[in-house]
Amino acid sequence: MTTPYTHHTTSEVWIQDILALAQSAAAEHVFTRLDAQSALTQARTADAVRASGAPLGALHGLPITLKDNIDVAGQTTLAGTLVCEGEPVATHDAPVVQRLRQAGAVLVGKTNMSEFAFSGVGINPHYGTPRNPCDTEVARIPGGSSSGAAVSVALGLAFAALGTDTGGSIRIPAALCGLVGFKGSQSRIPLAGVMELSRSLDTVGVIAHHVRDSLQVDAVLSQQPLPRQPADLRHLRFAVPHTLLLDDLEPAVAEVFQRALSRISAAGAQVVDIAFSGLGDIAALSMPGGFSPVEGYAAHHARLARAPDRIDPRVMARMTLGRDVSAREYIGLLDRRRAWMAQAQETLKGFDAMLCPTVPMCAPEIAPLLASDEAFFKVNRLLLRNPSAINYLDGCAFSLPCQAPDALPVGLMVSAVHGCDAHLACVALALEALLA
Repeated sequence: MTTPYTHHTTSEVWIQDILALAQSAAAEHVFTRLDAQSALTQARTADAVRASGAPLGALHGLPITLKDNIDVAGQTTLAGTLVCEGEPVATHDAPVVQRLRQAGAVLVGKTNMSEFAFSGVGINPHYGTPRNPCDTEVARIPGGSSSGAAVSVALGLAFAALGTDTGGSIRIPAALCGLVGFKGSQSRIPLAGVMELSRSLDTVGVIAHHVRDSLQVDAVLSQQPLPRQPADLRHLRFAVPHTLLLDDLEPAVAEVFQRALSRISAAGAQVVDIAFSGLGDIAALSMPGGFSPVEGYAAHHARLARAPDRIDPRVMARMTLGRDVSAREYIGLLDRRRAWMAQAQETLKGFDAMLCPTVPMCAPEIAPLLASDEAFFKVNRLLLRNPSAINYLDGCAFSLPCQAPDALPVGLMVSAVHGCDAHLACVALALEALLA
């Protein structure tokens, strides 16, 4: 992977390097829109402000990419689908984009994604699939749905990337690409101007190389800065659930996870195995259809009807699961979620965080998943399984890289219940330092 962002003397030079790399084969399919001239203009302005001695913004001159389901004024938001081509351009920047501009960030372009953000795999048959940069020999999936977002950071095309996370769409590609992914409690960052998949679960978040980088961007997006002081591991108590989240782990992932737990214990933290039987109820929360199909179909039914032949059949099959769900069934789904959240909060009381692998596998090859619906849906289900539990909880979570050097990336997910973002940030900083 390209060395990240540490050797550039000016924003203009940095952006010039990024634009050159963005044209290379390694960056193929990363962007749906590369705003080259605008980025250069922003970078030159940032350098002029720095030279003048004027106060600098929190992200002054730092290149940021935007997932292509986030509105930028004057651009059509494609959301990874052909159906949106030709729709009216956005009249206003999304609030998160406004905040980035105010903080002095240089916006490089829009990144590729799974269609309508509806997949954890990251394959896009319309705009192509960016290759995972962690393997230069074999074409592997980047993870989704924020596929281009993660690859843009992994290749050194951005200091950080904005993505969205409905069932793991920030943490999955972060884990598979060896990066940090942060999904906070949903209400911390505004969702206005972000194309909806599931209003109950959608969250805006950050992919970056380091926890501190993600917190630096999150502070701008949320306007609620989180602490950046690592917690003392000797005073922490972690839950490791043995229901569902540790099932079907690839041997490499299981080995890395156990090694991480051993290091955490050796550092003085208390690591406690728990049953957390309520995790077995997650399947019931997805019936009938689940939040994403029901709310996604409500948001996009006109697009689905307008041009069904232009939509990936795999996306159409899942989206239309929500078509015939009744109001009674949907309200029942909301009630079951509330009850499950209360049960989970009671189970995790007394723990600082929960630990599990972000996903149970290393990045699989792209070709078999293109060839087989069965293989695609099996991998998609496994990728979404662990991180989606945190979305149902409206919790907060980081995915931290914890693989051995020169091995395919493995993510450690450290998570907590709703509203515990500040403490979790301190925990994540401590774990990152330990596992680096």
